[in-house]
Amino acid sequence: MDRWTWREFIALLALEFVFVIFVIKYEVQSIYERWLGNSLYSGTLTGLTIAIVLLSGLYFIALRPKKVSWTEVGVKGFNAKLWWRIAVWTLILIVLSVATLYLTSFLGNTVDNSKTESLKQNVTLFTIAIGVVSAGIVSPFYEEIFYRGFIYRWLRVRVSTGLAIVISSLIFTLAHFPTTNAMPVNFVSGIVFAWAYERTGSVVPGMIVHGVFNTIAVFLTTVS
Repeated sequence: MDRWTWREFIALLALEFVFVIFVIKYEVQSIYERWLGNSLYSGTLTGLTIAIVLLSGLYFIALRPKKVSWTEVGVKGFNAKLWWRIAVWTLILIVLSVATLYLTSFLGNTVDNSKTESLKQNVTLFTIAIGVVSAGIVSPFYEEIFYRGFIYRWLRVRVSTGLAIVISSLIFTLAHFPTTNAMPVNFVSGIVFAWAYERTGSVVPGMIVHGVFNTIAVFLTTVS
């Protein structure tokens, strides 16, 4: 067992599902949109803001009060022999995601990601670079620490591995609202990322798989 209680868990979920979703994703992003006049730029800045808010919240709510370091949420190295597994997990994620997209293609009426749509409309080396930094670096960095390093870890010491993976993946999926078209893939991704953390004890392998997968998605967006 760890030293965290329901208090920290609920506080951080509230930070995500109340403050981030209703304040940052709507109010703050609208302000960024008016300032920058571009969905890709405003979305990227919103992502950076969310990263700062969630990691700061994690530090001040869960880490600092308990006097524990970031290693407690998986921010540490991993065995170099695991690189081949990272490659396998990445391939598995790609295959599962393609299958998921195919199986859910009948849903229709989805909400597209504004950053993706903006990138499609203006494909340049600069916008591709912004897309890669946003989706391939920033998002994997803070999401793996927050959702796998804390949320999954918190659940893992209280319920079975399978249940912890499913619940943390559902939380990860819901956090991506309102981009409903991506939510089935988000769920599948959450399962793979949680499994990577479970097998390595580090969030870094998940960051790598997450980053490579998102970067591939960015490049596919530019040619679609």
